[in-house]
Amino acid sequence: QVQLVESGGGLVQAGGSLRLSCAASGRSFSRYAMGWFRQAPGKEREFVAAIVWSGGSTYYADSVKGRFTISRDNAKNTVNLQMNSLNAEDTAVYYCAATSSNLLSKKRSYEYWGQGTQVTVSS
Repeated sequence: QVQLVESGGGLVQAGGSLRLSCAASGRSFSRYAMGWFRQAPGKEREFVAAIVWSGGSTYYADSVKGRFTISRDNAKNTVNLQMNSLNAEDTAVYYCAATSSNLLSKKRSYEYWGQGTQVTVSS
């Protein structure tokens, strides 16, 4: 079992930045690839970014590529999402998730989820 707790969400103006963090506890964190997903009101939960267990490879949705950066610290059991150049379309609840699968962009692959943190971008 892995428990995930997100933090760092909030209200930011368009063009600004936020850094989300996800703290993991429970079974060995470094065994899992980690992902960030988001869900806007009335929309499906969508993939944002993922990072493999070693941190050696990262993946991004086209909509955030070049603006968001995912990273992890296995010694601290944390995964972060640095979000720059935010716009109104980035407004959503952001979820951290863990998977032992290699299908990193598929939400059905993820076994453990956090409770989410709200990000609101004002235009």
